[in-house]
Amino acid sequence: MQSYRLSGSGAGLAGLRTISGEVPAPGPGEVLVAVRAAALNYRDLLILDGGYVLPVRADGVPLAEGVGVVRDVGPGTGGSAVGSRVVPAVFPRWQDGPFTPAVADQLGGSLDGLLTEYAVLPAAACVEVPEFLTDAEAATLTCAGVTAWNALTGGRAVRAGETVLTLGTGGVSLWAVQLATAMGATVIATTGDDAKAGVLTRLGASAVVNYRTAPDWPAAVRELTGGRGVDHVVEVAGTLPASVAATAFGGQVGIVGFLGAAAPIDPYAVFTGGVTLRPLAVGSTAQLAELVRVVAAHRLRPVVDRTFAFDRAPEAFAHYRAGEAVGKVVISVSSTEGR
Repeated sequence: MQSYRLSGSGAGLAGLRTISGEVPAPGPGEVLVAVRAAALNYRDLLILDGGYVLPVRADGVPLAEGVGVVRDVGPGTGGSAVGSRVVPAVFPRWQDGPFTPAVADQLGGSLDGLLTEYAVLPAAACVEVPEFLTDAEAATLTCAGVTAWNALTGGRAVRAGETVLTLGTGGVSLWAVQLATAMGATVIATTGDDAKAGVLTRLGASAVVNYRTAPDWPAAVRELTGGRGVDHVVEVAGTLPASVAATAFGGQVGIVGFLGAAAPIDPYAVFTGGVTLRPLAVGSTAQLAELVRVVAAHRLRPVVDRTFAFDRAPEAFAHYRAGEAVGKVVISVSSTEGR
């Protein structure tokens, strides 16, 4: 089989190379998955640049997010059957409950990831996916999709009739627009490009604010909510002070991550606004299973910006790094078994 390996965190694209090896055999409680597609996330750029907060093994297989078909099962394996199309949780040992350092080992970081033709994975971490999703679409569930779901439900869950603010047109934000809409919430979205507004409204956003033409976008968001502010923010950009300013009293900001240097937050603004700040790390296998049920029930289809062939994986990284993608950048791993 063919696999990509990265020489280490901070190695950059120069450290990404392909190797040949034997197809591995699953052990007790494991399944062998023929990977069909893998997707890129911002964490993967951080790993390339040496800025990821969790451990990264040297010479590991990159990418935490993907989909494949079970080809073999090890002894004592329950759940995933041969022939089922599955997605594995990013943190395979985080089954349910709160996130702790004890379950922080993650695919594409401290564990081998999915930029490979075959992967051995814990059966308990794999969830079967709906048939109506293409491989490229299904590959976006486990990191971007689960992160959005966790942001909306993992703390004080979004309720029908509430207002949710999403930022930009990355994978997490686009998933959040669809999921919040499916939950009966009103979604306000931001973008820096009016040409992208149509994608956001098509997915369910009732209003879109251009943060370039409206630099005081929290004020614009408050105006859209009658001065009250939003109940939930899915914060992905590192604009925490602005997100707090756009949040209603008693609202919640789910902190997914940040791009570049994050602005400092004024504790007075948090306290007087009664805002809850909730940092989160992707989600558990149980949350992945919940997400898949919601996706199936509402027939949600994620936005895929572009799909690259397996032998063009470095181009996929470069395209994603350019920052122009609307939605997910996916690498098709198996052309013979793809859909």
